[in-house]
Amino acid sequence: MKVDGKHYNTIWIKPDDESVVQIIDQRWLPHKFVIEDLTTVEEAAVAIKDMHVRGAPLIGVTAAYGMYLAALSACDETDSNFMHKLDQAVAILRSSRPTAMNLFWALDHQMNGIREFDGNVKAKIQLILDLAGEIAAEELESCRLIGEHGVGLIESISQAKSGETVNILTHCNAGWLACVDYGTATAPIYLAHDNGIKVHVWVDETRPRNQGARLTAWELGQHGVPHTIVADNVGGHLMQHDMVDMVITGSDRTVYTGDVANKIGTYLKALAAQDNSVPFY
Repeated sequence: MKVDGKHYNTIWIKPDDESVVQIIDQRWLPHKFVIEDLTTVEEAAVAIKDMHVRGAPLIGVTAAYGMYLAALSACDETDSNFMHKLDQAVAILRSSRPTAMNLFWALDHQMNGIREFDGNVKAKIQLILDLAGEIAAEELESCRLIGEHGVGLIESISQAKSGETVNILTHCNAGWLACVDYGTATAPIYLAHDNGIKVHVWVDETRPRNQGARLTAWELGQHGVPHTIVADNVGGHLMQHDMVDMVITGSDRTVYTGDVANKIGTYLKALAAQDNSVPFY
């Protein structure tokens, strides 16, 4: 997405130095736009643990690039020592966010690929980088497809309202800052806006870390999407007064039974939506 008119992903290899991974340090938003350099696996772990980056998709990608940094630091080791260093890096990254399934999946995916690969240390480093890039690309594509799948829901409401503004309520930050680009819950919103559909987003402040007020509102503003920050308890009132056409939130965990876990406060929005016959996605 764009920041001050320039396109950014949330994480990338520094263009003039492939030994550096760059991230947007989200602790400073919305007041400052800070790009942070990561040069070691320990720095990547701190970035995850202390929420320089956050959001399950981005945490997984950051861990994958953290493995690349660990591999670079072990480039002069023997093959056995190299693998030992990677195992140590996995342990460091796993402890940075014990609840992040994307992190565990990314690390397992990389390590399985390395163990099945018959190449020297240099080739293994390249493979780890390639796998990190693939994970990032897959996350980006998943978000893009969510946007394409979900934009029809917004379009249908717009048509039913004869082109009037579609009011969407969202909770926390499931935007591009939580992913590599596009976002999950916000992807259909951005695509609808880009397609000329009139949308307005009610942004829950989302206590205790105010990720809606700090992050979602900031990124929507950067993209030019009309939005209003509201206190967390306002959602039900807005729905009662027909000021919300649909609710879209992220999902921290979805299980095969259909049960969903997400940021504290999401359940109350779901109850209010059900009581007021507002579609909830």
